[in-house]
Order: sequence, then C-alpha cells, then structure tokens
Amino acid sequence: MKTTRKYGPLTAALILGTAGAAFAQDASLEAMVEAAKAEPPITVYAVTGKIVETAEAFTKAYGIQATGKKVNEAEQAELMIREAQANNVVGDLAVAGDLAVIMGQLIPEGIATTWLPPDLANDIAPQSRDPLVVVSDPHVWAYNTEVHDHCPVNNVWAFTDPEWHGKVAMMDPLAKPAYADWFNQLETHHDAEMAAAYEAHYGKPLDTSSQSATAAWVQGFAANAPLIADSSGVADAVGALGQAEPFMGIMSTAKFRDNVKGKTALGICADIQPFEGWLYPGVAAMATGTKSPNATKLFVHYLLSEEGIAPQTIDGKISSNTSIPANAEEASGVGSHIEKLMVYDTATAIEDLDKRQDWQDAWRMALRN
Repeated sequence: MKTTRKYGPLTAALILGTAGAAFAQDASLEAMVEAAKAEPPITVYAVTGKIVETAEAFTKAYGIQATGKKVNEAEQAELMIREAQANNVVGDLAVAGDLAVIMGQLIPEGIATTWLPPDLANDIAPQSRDPLVVVSDPHVWAYNTEVHDHCPVNNVWAFTDPEWHGKVAMMDPLAKPAYADWFNQLETHHDAEMAAAYEAHYGKPLDTSSQSATAAWVQGFAANAPLIADSSGVADAVGALGQAEPFMGIMSTAKFRDNVKGKTALGICADIQPFEGWLYPGVAAMATGTKSPNATKLFVHYLLSEEGIAPQTIDGKISSNTSIPANAEEASGVGSHIEKLMVYDTATAIEDLDKRQDWQDAWRMALRN
C-alpha cells in the first residue's frame, strides 16, 4: 500500500523560477500520450546512468521512443547551449544538471524551461514547482562500519584537525562545481551554524571579523590534505572492506549500493554538526527548441511517478512527489536522516554561480599551502 511521506523544514526552499511560455498549454495525460506518439523520438540527459533503463521503461510503457544518456552536470549545460545556438536540439530534456547554470543562464536566456504536470501539482511542494524539481540527491558524511561501530566524528571542524590530516575524501570542487556551490550555500544561509559548530568543537568562539566561519572551515579543510577523487574513489577510500585505517568522506548515497554487493561497508554519520550532509535538487530542464514537446513533458510526468523514479530512489534519491514513499530497498537509510541535511536554497542559485570561481580559487590556494 502506498504511503505518503511528510516533510518538515526540508521543503522550505528547494527552488524558484519562471516556466516558459512554449509549454504553457496543459492537456490531459491521454491527449498528451496521443500527441507524443506523432512526435520524433526524444533524448534525455541525466547525471545518473540509471536514465538508460528509465528511458527503456518509458518506451515500453508508452510506445514512445526515448533514449537516455549519462552526461555530467557541466556537459549537460554546455550541450544545451551549443544545441540551442545551432538550432539543432539533440537533448530534449536534461535532468539534474548544473542548477546554478540552469537558473542563472539557461532559463533566463530561453534555452530551457520547465513544466509542472497539473494532475500532480498538489503532490509537489510549492517551492519545487517552478521550475520543477523532480528529484534531490543526498550527499552525506560517511564512515566505514566494518572498522567503527559508530561515526568517529561528530563535528565537521574535526576535519581541519591534525588527527584527520590526509584522511578525509571528497570529490574535487574544481571538477564538481556543485561542491563549490555547497560552500557558498553554507556561507550565505548557515554561517551561524558553522560558527556554532566551531564553538561546540573547540570550546571557544570563532573570530569572524576578517572572514566567515564557512570560509575558515573550507580553508582549514583544504589545507588538511583531503584525498581528492571521483565518486567511486571516494566511496572506496571510505568503505572498502579490509582496511585498518579507512578514510572518512562525503558522497552521494548512490555509492551505498555497493554495501548490498558486499564491496563496501558505508554508514551515514548520524548527528554530525552542523549537518550530516546536503541535498542537491535536480531540475527537469526541457529544451525550448525540442520538436517533441509532448513526449518531453510526458517523460517529466513519468519521472514523477513511483515507477519512473524507482531506479533513482533505490540509490537514496528523494522524489519531489511527496506521495512517493522512500524506497524500502535503498541501502543507506537516508530516509531517516533527511531533516538533518542542509537544503539547497535555490533562491540564491545565481549568487552561487557568481561566486563559484571565488570558492574554487580559495580551495585551490589552500590545497597548495
């Protein structure tokens, strides 16, 4: 039996924006399906390889050809921009791309737009409707449960201490801009919490007269020689079996699927201050130049169904459709940690984009020192 998941502050500030006029006309689902059948096949870009099987399932369900392609955030934006400039749209839909670029460039310049299925509107939080967030990706602080019976760290400032020098893994903010945006989100909306965490850890207040608490943490963390790796490398450094002194790290809950395969022993750090991680919202950005607007909208509708999003919720991702329960087979157990994750406030996504280079420069310089 389907249950309804209730949210607290999680839904407070997921996303803002303006839907494009090209998709303003709503039709019944049945009419949309019929119209989509007369349109060319569609291609969907997404950051997860699961989009391939999702597109195959969509094709089987509706008899409308869709192809899924795994494309990282930055490449999604670049492809959509180039395709729009060439008036040759290949990717009809991009899912969970570079949010700051989508908000700051693609939508304002008319390259992309979003559409909210009217029959599902009541199940989508108001802040997630325009443009539409279809899924959020939790990135969590994690430890090795084979070695530790509980998380060995309860405060992010520990990662700036000598004890954890060279023993914390994460993806490169220079290659994964979402992490640089995360820094800016912390400073913009949660610097007081970062300062409070410092005082809780060291027993004295942090002097923030010259820089923010977040900036001090980022510099201290980078200077403490973290291991920089891709997503699989981070997960292996933290969770690989048979280690005597495993790393800690921050990663997407998608990497916890290797626990089920017996390859890793990953656990979420419960109650780490000030947050156990953060949520990255994934927008469904439709190319305004698509020749298949109905098929593209139908795919968005499918992603908001339990069947359509299941390949992603099994990896711990959170559907924006609040009537869809957490996936019972998901490995990380993130469903019980959601309210302890930092929510990405997209009201300042453009500011994140403007300050991205500054954070990347600060990170790079601290690493060198």
